[in-house]
Amino acid sequence: MSADWPRVPLGEVLKLQRRWVKLEPTETYFEIGVRSFGNGIFHKAPVTGQSLGDKRVLAIEPGDLVLNNVFAWEGAVAVAGPAEAGKIGSHRFVTSTPDQNRCTTAFFRWFFVSEPGLDVLRRASPGSAGRNRTLNLDQFFAAAVPLPPLTEQRRIVARVEAVAGRVAEARRLREEAKKEATALLAASLGRFFEAAAMRIGTRTLGELSVYITDGPHVTPTYVLDGVPFVTVKNMVTGKLTFDDLKYITPTDHAEFVKRCHPERGDVLYSKDGATRGWPCIVDTDREFSIFVSVALIKMKRDLLDGEYLCYVLRSSWIRDRMHTKSRGDMIPHIVLREIKEFPIPLPPLPEQRRIVAHLDALQAKVDALRTLQAETAAELDALLPAVLAKAFAGEL
Repeated sequence: MSADWPRVPLGEVLKLQRRWVKLEPTETYFEIGVRSFGNGIFHKAPVTGQSLGDKRVLAIEPGDLVLNNVFAWEGAVAVAGPAEAGKIGSHRFVTSTPDQNRCTTAFFRWFFVSEPGLDVLRRASPGSAGRNRTLNLDQFFAAAVPLPPLTEQRRIVARVEAVAGRVAEARRLREEAKKEATALLAASLGRFFEAAAMRIGTRTLGELSVYITDGPHVTPTYVLDGVPFVTVKNMVTGKLTFDDLKYITPTDHAEFVKRCHPERGDVLYSKDGATRGWPCIVDTDREFSIFVSVALIKMKRDLLDGEYLCYVLRSSWIRDRMHTKSRGDMIPHIVLREIKEFPIPLPPLPEQRRIVAHLDALQAKVDALRTLQAETAAELDALLPAVLAKAFAGEL
């Protein structure tokens, strides 16, 4: 922090606000939460006074500096805006308002996500990480922080928020570009396979498979070490991984593979929820079982190449059908019968493999773009902390 700025106890410039609300059982209330790392306020689902019971809540007003005192040490701080008028906050919140003759709420919002501000919050939050590390209000309001003049505070806030706005816009554009690249590839594949279907016709996936089934319709007994039990999260990237998974006993696995035995060259297909409709080739000889939300497609290898099938299933040609045929409102899913009816353009195997080689080259370009986007994201993540460091060192 700038050595020219006087140090002031927070209790001199921030006034603690405790607007406790008496909840009426029949009324509907709107709660807010505060994200960590300075990521702002979010609005929770409406609740009734009856469902909240004797829970103590605070009235939130625009202009409040709001901290979640359980996670303040990791930057769970925000400023309430007009959208928070009439909302309530948890008893775990600390709300305060500034002495407007000496400071602004926005200045402290950014200060407390800078490294010097986070250090203040950490020191005032004794204990280990997690819910045992609660903000001590006495220590917090006794903490002395450097405070520049109001004009300098406003200048710092304006500069920081300008950079934050540009970073947010860059992130938005990066995410849009990522989605567009994925959608463009799916659409390009769709046009390709639609043209192929018109040229050579189609056969159903069921005709081209030995069988199509899914994982066991029971919850297995999980063990610390055993046979990998693969779920959707292990294959929706398009690559089968054995990271962050659960294990089942060899006895359960032996029973499950009687119905569903994944082998190298087979295709897995997610069939439930928001991540349904993504295929993955089995590229390992490692034994594993799959969850009920994953389908196993065991193709007739003399007719259909697994890599070729994955591209067909990823295309809008099939994905559009998958969405149309999906069932369920809360958790949509595609049933095995509908998967078996997917129309597959079927050129000869050598032609399928030439198509795969061509599409692999296209996929490599998309992957290179995603790598560049990831590098850009890392640069964006580092930009705002660097600006905050300069701002609160008096160098901005």
